[in-house]
Amino acid sequence: MAVAETFDTRAQDSDLLTVRVAELYYDEDKTQDEIGALLGITRWKVGRLLTRARESGIVRIEIVHPRARRLGLERDLRERFGLKDAVIIPESADARADVAQAASDYLSALRPVPRTLGVSWGRTLDDVAERLPNGWARGVHVVQINGGVSLNRRASTAATTAATIAQKSSGEATLLPSPAILERLETKRAIEADRTVAGVLELARGASVYLFSAGVADASSVLVESGYLTADDVAELVRRGGVGDVVGRYIDANGNPVDPGLNERTVGLELEQLRSADTAILVIAGEQKHDVARAVVANGLCSVVVTDEGTARTLLEEEK
Repeated sequence: MAVAETFDTRAQDSDLLTVRVAELYYDEDKTQDEIGALLGITRWKVGRLLTRARESGIVRIEIVHPRARRLGLERDLRERFGLKDAVIIPESADARADVAQAASDYLSALRPVPRTLGVSWGRTLDDVAERLPNGWARGVHVVQINGGVSLNRRASTAATTAATIAQKSSGEATLLPSPAILERLETKRAIEADRTVAGVLELARGASVYLFSAGVADASSVLVESGYLTADDVAELVRRGGVGDVVGRYIDANGNPVDPGLNERTVGLELEQLRSADTAILVIAGEQKHDVARAVVANGLCSVVVTDEGTARTLLEEEK
């Protein structure tokens, strides 16, 4: 470049020199040695100016791919909330699908491979199970951590999610043969006293890793679709402070059950088990889930979060 060849560093300010170095490196594909020769500076100064260009915002590098990650946001979330790990994917037209793919990638790479994986159910986990590759692990025992026998035919079953994840690891699935929510506390107690159900719950409590999502607090909830609650029931829970459900349990902004009676009639893992787990992976995406995502992450109900950039930024902005 004629302009570059006649560049006089003494006649220019440092910002312009930084810009010229960045142009030659990123636009002209020059090496640092070539840039140093063209501009009459050392390759070491070229390296320092390239670093300055990135740090000052003169150069912004964006990796555009649905399986790319926002590493800076991941670091910020880990530090802010004391998380074991975070996986943040860029904004996209189909955040739920891309977050499910990211969760699949994360689970496939997890070491050590979980011997017993406790899983919840719902649309998001259906997506994760679908995207897991065959052979993602070997011999994983997948156990269902909350009741999910559907009360109608329209809803997908928890059994499908758990069985698919297990099958793709050539492992086995242990299902929880119970509805998610019972109408009467006496019925719930009787079911949990059954030897088979009690055995599944004990196995769930001993899982080495948990994988779960969280549901919205409106009529689109999978618990409404499955027939456990009505839209009016959910509206009342919202009126009382509910922001969404976690393993079938409706929580408030502080991560506590919003309705103690409903919580007592819910079959499955207790929230405290998630809170005390070494690896509890929350998979969540979309603006409609920001409130429940905040409740889960801010109150220690997960140790790992897999989510989209918009959700991550909302968590960080509102916790400043």
